[in-house]
Amino acid sequence: MNAPESEGPVEEAPWLEELTPREIVAELDKYIVGQRDAKKAVAIALRNRWRRQRVGDDLRDEILPSNLILIGPTGVGKTEIARRLARLAGAPFVKVEASKFTEVGYVGRDVESMIRDLVDVAVNMVRAEREAEVSEEAESRAEERILDLLLPAPDSKGKRGSSGIRVETRRASQGAGGPGESPVFVSGPQGVERSEGEEETLEERHRRTREKLRKLLRDGKLEDRSVEVEVQQTASLDGMMVPMGGMEGMDPGFIEMLQDMLPKKTKRRTVKVSEARRILIQDELDRLVDMDEVVHDAMDRTEDMGIVFLDEIDKVVGERGGGRGPDVSREGVQQDLLPIVEGSNVQTKYGLVRTEHILFIAAGAFHVAKPSELIPELQGRFPIRVELRSLDESDFVRILTEPQNALPSQYSAMVRTEGAELEFTQDGIAEVARVATLLNERMENIGARRLQTVMTNLLDEILFKLPEEGGEGPVVVDKAFVGEHLTAIVEDEDLRRYIL
Repeated sequence: MNAPESEGPVEEAPWLEELTPREIVAELDKYIVGQRDAKKAVAIALRNRWRRQRVGDDLRDEILPSNLILIGPTGVGKTEIARRLARLAGAPFVKVEASKFTEVGYVGRDVESMIRDLVDVAVNMVRAEREAEVSEEAESRAEERILDLLLPAPDSKGKRGSSGIRVETRRASQGAGGPGESPVFVSGPQGVERSEGEEETLEERHRRTREKLRKLLRDGKLEDRSVEVEVQQTASLDGMMVPMGGMEGMDPGFIEMLQDMLPKKTKRRTVKVSEARRILIQDELDRLVDMDEVVHDAMDRTEDMGIVFLDEIDKVVGERGGGRGPDVSREGVQQDLLPIVEGSNVQTKYGLVRTEHILFIAAGAFHVAKPSELIPELQGRFPIRVELRSLDESDFVRILTEPQNALPSQYSAMVRTEGAELEFTQDGIAEVARVATLLNERMENIGARRLQTVMTNLLDEILFKLPEEGGEGPVVVDKAFVGEHLTAIVEDEDLRRYIL
């Protein structure tokens, strides 16, 4: 189906209006050390998107995004800047490697697949937001359905329900109160029996028993009770499409049509109440969430707020005019990227998506090739270029101490789950930074990613023995601890364990 026309500016993340470029940089500083020029450039690009939404209709479509190229070695924060920016904006975000694409006519992914992936991300994002809005109602409905399974409504004959909760009736004698049927007893999950003389109606007793079951259910005392639920299943197309070359290159509308043509089967399953709750909540969410509205909002969000991070752009730079061998399709990939970046319509299973207002952030090390070796047309679509500097030892110290998600904090939290404590001293962190810098100098410089390798090898014995041995006191990682576990290996030039 085709996406409806946008009737106005798409709704941005509510907190984005309050963030100035300076505040956006401050938010990025919580997770990324240094690289202020890159942070400033992406902050301006993000704020410009907010500004565009508030420009008059006559100019809004004329304002194009300021696409960027981030130039710098691996491990300096290029990907993390783009990912954190997308989270900050509440925007659909997808990261792709340009080296995985091939020119049309060669085996591999075509460039339009990144837009289809972006739309899928947007649909999942909007659907999750809508489900969060109706989650309480879905849980309430699922609870009622579970109670119906545990205690089916009694019929006029007082027959036993499928869950084992029984309501029986008996013909009363004339002397006991006249002709007709009067309840004899109700046997519930607690074995409560009611005498023949009780005057409660069948419905009243059913309601009281249901409320008792509701309390037990909410207290988690019925989680292991088995119930029977109906599950709807749809046959998959994956196996059917293998002889035809797979589904990647097929028309999404045709795939959706085939999916709708397949019969949907209903299967009855006996599951625990805990599993039944999950199944029924999802079923209620499917009923409460209007997918047509979700798709409409997701398409708008993709076109006006989507961010594509195109990594390894330098890997598709080759000699002009093409050639033979593995370089043959590099310039062709650039030619295929060009219409996507400058603006075109891409067919997805949800409809056509316009790409002219999607923000593209390209990145590459450009050790061998140069940005100027991209085809001129593609260079013109990335007007902003920012160089990220290599990280040194002082940067590593800051990376290990300043961000909210710093590696020492992560490892301390994991060790705490085993009932032990892990403490890092300042001189210990400084020694870890020194070793990481030394390894980057001796081997390939992989930037901050080297810290993960060093920390893993530093703490491997502790993490291995911790479940059995536990710890009487905190493990202190100071300079002596780091030296004992790492310095000997570095001095012996045995660097194999540090290759990432």
